[in-house]
Amino acid sequence: MKAQELIDGAVDATGLSDFGDDELFGGDGWRAALDVLVASFDDEARLNDIGQVMVPGELTGYLVNRLGLVAHHRAHPDLRERPITAPLVIIGQARTGTTMLFDMLAQDPAHRVPQTWEVDQPLPPPRTETYLTDPRIAVSDATFELVDSVIPEFRAVHQLGAQLAQECVRITGSCFTSAIFPTQYRVPSYLDWLLHDAVDDGHIAASYTWHRRFLEVLQSEAPGHRWLLKTPFHSWTLPQLVAEYPDALLVQTHRDPAKVMASTTSLLATLRQLGSSEIEYQELATEFYEIILGGLERTVDARLDGTIAPDQVVDLQFDHVMAEPLAGARAVYDGFGWDFTPDLGARMSEFLRTHEREGHGHPYTFESTGLDLDRVRTDTARYVAHFGVPIEQR
Repeated sequence: MKAQELIDGAVDATGLSDFGDDELFGGDGWRAALDVLVASFDDEARLNDIGQVMVPGELTGYLVNRLGLVAHHRAHPDLRERPITAPLVIIGQARTGTTMLFDMLAQDPAHRVPQTWEVDQPLPPPRTETYLTDPRIAVSDATFELVDSVIPEFRAVHQLGAQLAQECVRITGSCFTSAIFPTQYRVPSYLDWLLHDAVDDGHIAASYTWHRRFLEVLQSEAPGHRWLLKTPFHSWTLPQLVAEYPDALLVQTHRDPAKVMASTTSLLATLRQLGSSEIEYQELATEFYEIILGGLERTVDARLDGTIAPDQVVDLQFDHVMAEPLAGARAVYDGFGWDFTPDLGARMSEFLRTHEREGHGHPYTFESTGLDLDRVRTDTARYVAHFGVPIEQR
């Protein structure tokens, strides 16, 4: 697989050639990021037959979306005059109740969420009058049939659906500076680049510029009062997030880090089965140890150094959210001084009733990660103490 061949394929498919190399779209760093990613895929990904077909298609899809979004912005410069008003951003780690909270908060008509179908196919921009019936919804849902056929147990771990809220890593996939790739595939060199060089060289800041451009298109003909956003990787890049969205309001969910690491490893091992037949469980746990630990530590730093103001964030403990989901949602509204109406509570209750996860989650143990529990406890002691995170039974 060659990056230039993917680029040429996207150009041929669209008839467009402007990838937005100027600062308006975050600069030309996307190409360097793509080169690192493709090299990591070629050298390290251990793709199976499905993965060999799927990955070039996915990367070309991101390039096609990028070309289309740049062209749309060039033709409609007024999009950038419409503000992104104080987004609400969930920044908790994976497996801490963020998805359930995300989907519950999305039931508020005041919240505009990026749904999976529109993130996958953002053009033409979704329209309010056809938002619930757009034919792209069925197209997006059909793609999950492959997941169901290869890893049918995945829905017991994580909800899937074209009209469910989608994470920001899928948006930043179009600038190839995104945790979506190491989440889905074994690309350790790319992950190392993402956690270090991409931050230091300004690629992360550029990805948030692109993120804004993406949201501007989505809201252009289907606006909302407030964007509701989510991804655990925001915890790693909080200075860049608040630089782009200084009025953002944050929700951070907390859970025993050992449980987070064990559950995340299990989730990713299940997800990666789609593109690879060679999953080394303990290697995966070690690979993601740094990203989880770094995210936790950086959230403490952001509180102590003033990057995040106290009135800008609401903290929620995992056990409280899971035991009483509506109380967790209400705590967000109380924290920001918003009215939690009976109608809103009814909407959220109905969603919880009709979207129960298939099965009862997934079995996992910390021991299977191969990580040293004493080291985890030592490395995360500052985070646990700062946020008062309870330690769960093993």
